Amino acid sequence: MSAEQFDVTTDFQEDSGRRDPDAYSPLLQSYHQRLWSKRLPGGAMFMLSAERVGSVRVLRHSSVLGDFVLSSDTLANSNRGRLRTYYEQMGEESNVAWHRDGGTIGGRLIFPRNRIDGRQTINQRRGTHARIRDRFDLTLEAIRRHYAGEESPLSFTLNSYASFFALFETFAGYVDFFLLQDLVDEKGGVKFYLPFGAYESSVLPSSFEQYREFRQRQLEFVAARNERMMDALDTDLPV
Repeated sequence: MSAEQFDVTTDFQEDSGRRDPDAYSPLLQSYHQRLWSKRLPGGAMFMLSAERVGSVRVLRHSSVLGDFVLSSDTLANSNRGRLRTYYEQMGEESNVAWHRDGGTIGGRLIFPRNRIDGRQTINQRRGTHARIRDRFDLTLEAIRRHYAGEESPLSFTLNSYASFFALFETFAGYVDFFLLQDLVDEKGGVKFYLPFGAYESSVLPSSFEQYREFRQRQLEFVAARNERMMDALDTDLPV
C-alpha cells in the first residue's frame, strides 16, 4: 500500500459491512499491516502477514523472535453505555462525528489476540477492569509501568504478554514504534485525558463538562496520530 492509497479519514464501518471493523474490515487489516511491518528498535524486521482466525481478521508475525497473532482494537471510547446521559447530551450530530473521527486509523492499535491459560487478553482486560474502563491513556500508563517494573491494575495481564512487549525493548521504543508520541510528554510521562488519581479514584468523567473535555482530548490525540502516520509512511519500509 502506497502513501497515496492511505487515507486517514477512512471510515472502516462501511468496509466491515457495519460489523466490528477491528474484527471484520479487510481495509483496516491492510492499514495495520502497512503501518507496523517495519524494523523493530533492535533492528529486526517485524513483518506481518494478513490471516484469519475463523471469520476474524488478524495479523501474524512468525520469526526467530516468536509467533505473535495480533488483532486491532479501538483507542477512543465514548463510554456511551456507562455515561449514556452525557453521551445523549452531546447530540446526534456530535456523536456521529465522534464515532467517524475517533474510529479512523489514528484511533486503532494492535495487541496480542491469543488468550493465555484461558484468561482475558489485553483488549478484554482493559475494557472490563474498573480502574481502566477502556481508557487508552490509563492503558498506556500501565504499559509504561510494565517497562519500569512498577505495578498497575493491568500488571498481571501485561506480564503474561512480556515477550510481545520485549520486542520494543523500552517504553520509548514501544511509543515510537506505534506512533503514540502525542500522548507522552517530553519527560516520557503519559498525558492523561483527565486528572490522574494513581488508579485510586474514579476513572470516568463526573460532569458533562468533564465528559466533553474527555472526548475532545481523545479526538485531538487521534488527529495528531493520523498526521504522524502520514509522515511515517514516507520513511518506513513499505510492505
